[in-house]
Amino acid sequence: MSIRVRCHCGKLQGELDTSAVAARAKCYCKDCRAFARFLGNEVEILDGAGGTEVAAALPSGLRFTQGLDQLACMSLSPKGLYRWYAACCRTPIGNTPRDPKVSYVGIVRACLDATPAELDAQLGASHINANTESAYRKISKTPGGTALALVKIGSKLLGARFGGGYRNDPFFESGSATPVRQPEVISKEARARLY
Repeated sequence: MSIRVRCHCGKLQGELDTSAVAARAKCYCKDCRAFARFLGNEVEILDGAGGTEVAAALPSGLRFTQGLDQLACMSLSPKGLYRWYAACCRTPIGNTPRDPKVSYVGIVRACLDATPAELDAQLGASHINANTESAYRKISKTPGGTALALVKIGSKLLGARFGGGYRNDPFFESGSATPVRQPEVISKEARARLY
């Protein structure tokens, strides 16, 4: 099964294989909020407590089918995550480590073209809460769910690393650590404004 990936204006499209998804999470970290502010779309991306919903997945499960020229990348610091979005309408797509051998992408809910019920049916209804100490209000921790999710994510990462699946990553040039788009690393001053 797959879920359609689509930016808001429809120029960038693709699909996510649901078997590549290890867990669903809401991340309340300041970096995810800064990314939403960078895109100028906090209301649609963040929930009321400042969380971003993501699907933790293997990049090999994501395939872009049109509009790849619209894919853009930024980073909040010279060593920070790569944060991918559609340049055409500034829809967030996902977050990846800088090293493609760490085969992970957090696909942002805002680009998943599915209803909440469809997501629950295909990916499971439960999710973990991460970085709750940075939330705007008290958010319950999910220690059991987090531990299980880490095991699932870890096993997928190890499988991709040792099985070679990490080489099939739409965010990096084939067989290299070179991102398909030159990341915009924002200045310290710009980062301070976003925080």
